[in-house]
Amino acid sequence: MASLTPMQGALGHRYAAHLLRRTSYRYTKAKVDEMAGQTAAQAVASLLQLYPLQQDQPIYDTNEAQGSASPGTWCLPPGSLPPTEDFKLRPWLSCWWINEALNDPGIGHRMTFFLHQFNSVAMTAFMTVHYFDYLTLLRWAALGNFKKLIAKMVVDNAMLKYLNNTENSKDNPNENFAREFFELFTIGKGPQIGPGDYTNYTEDDIVQAAKVLTGFRVKGQRNVLDTETNIPRGGVNFEQHDEFEKKFSDKFQGTTIAAATDADGMWLELDAFVNMTFAQPETAKNFCRRLYRFFVSRYITPEIESDIITPLADTFIAGNFEIKPVLEQLFQSQHFFDADDSDNKDEIIGGLIKSPVELALQGISFFELTVPTADADLEGYFQFFGRGVLGRMLEQANMPLFFPPDVSGYPGYFQEPDFHRQWFNASTIVARYKIPTMLLSGKLSTGGSPDDPLGAQFDAANWVKTSGVISDATDPYVLVQDLLEYLLPEETDTDRFNYFYNTVFLDQLPPADWTYEWQNYLNTGDDTEVKIPLGRLINAIMYSAEYQLL
Repeated sequence: MASLTPMQGALGHRYAAHLLRRTSYRYTKAKVDEMAGQTAAQAVASLLQLYPLQQDQPIYDTNEAQGSASPGTWCLPPGSLPPTEDFKLRPWLSCWWINEALNDPGIGHRMTFFLHQFNSVAMTAFMTVHYFDYLTLLRWAALGNFKKLIAKMVVDNAMLKYLNNTENSKDNPNENFAREFFELFTIGKGPQIGPGDYTNYTEDDIVQAAKVLTGFRVKGQRNVLDTETNIPRGGVNFEQHDEFEKKFSDKFQGTTIAAATDADGMWLELDAFVNMTFAQPETAKNFCRRLYRFFVSRYITPEIESDIITPLADTFIAGNFEIKPVLEQLFQSQHFFDADDSDNKDEIIGGLIKSPVELALQGISFFELTVPTADADLEGYFQFFGRGVLGRMLEQANMPLFFPPDVSGYPGYFQEPDFHRQWFNASTIVARYKIPTMLLSGKLSTGGSPDDPLGAQFDAANWVKTSGVISDATDPYVLVQDLLEYLLPEETDTDRFNYFYNTVFLDQLPPADWTYEWQNYLNTGDDTEVKIPLGRLINAIMYSAEYQLL
């Protein structure tokens, strides 16, 4: 029986590593060790925080001439507009976000991305600065109130453009946003049970919803701020709003929303519409299913539906749709740690394939790669994050960040029956396997000019010596054991360990050979003879099927 009963006692290494892999893009030995001595409640509390950003907005190159980069900002204060051709700013926004995600010790960016997958907008929808506002809104709601987020998303400038609701008017209604509001953003469609009749709403309900949403318009100048978030938003045009009452089907208990008589009334209609949608239990369940698939497992059995999804939804409703209590209940549960049945190694831990962003960022953070910063080395920063992480590690692995193929988001999170298996297939495997090559060589390795610099390079020997991950580097057995303990989700069996130890690392040579070469490196600083076996070992581990899993 799946159980949300809280875990008791200290987590220990295995559970702590699992929790960190699933909740943060920043995976480090120090954080795993810290959480290993904590209870689930303590560890979760440290993760469920919005930690301060390193930079409150993106930096871009104000001088595009090669070799003379000059940093500038353009998103804040609210009301700022693009200073140059907008398409040139898009990669700088992505670089900023991915760097912040790399350095975020908590769940903030992971939850922001979850909400982006839930309420997808492509960066090309509007100007880049409006996409910054969209991401800022998602971050504001990451540990906040989902119901409030949905109401504010209706008037987010990027969303208004992306799903055409800024064109929705009483004389020319556009149902695009209304349809996705029900199907993707809130209640979910459910199986079709008749012509125009779905489990949770009807086609007529979409027509009525579109009427509620008429007259909401973009404010491209970013001169209208939401009073609660201080984030720029769209506005209303009462002249374009449908002036009649809106009557919904029995799916919504025949709710009738009174017609607005002025611009203020449009906001009252919107509130009534959102309240009506969230009054349906299926809205809370749909959110919890999406959360479960993102953080726990893509597959929801009848047992999971009854024992996990339903009580999580009850918590969500009881907390007036606050997200944090649901996360606390889920991440502290025996089920999340696969400790609610007799076999704690068969379902959850190591049960998801890492997405490209998890694969890239968790590897970079664990190996403590020194990467360029925007304020100190703007060209190197863009080379590493723009061309390296975003271009090679994500885009070529079929995850172009903030460019989902459609409003449903990235297929690896929702498309049945493959789900996460889409991250690991014939078209993505080369890019995934090039990540350790890029880190160790310091070169881009694939596409374009593969010999171009990555912008950073991993010094394996120095890292083994100084990171503290390896408890005794003179002992090759301990070295391999320590690496496998932190890099793989589950302990290896003897045959698998011996493969990494004897075949890969020692290359069938006596252990004393490694000990001699390591001591020589410590005495002379010459890493020639130690970096080769270390490179083999790290490549083999990162190539392994086990490492591809969360």
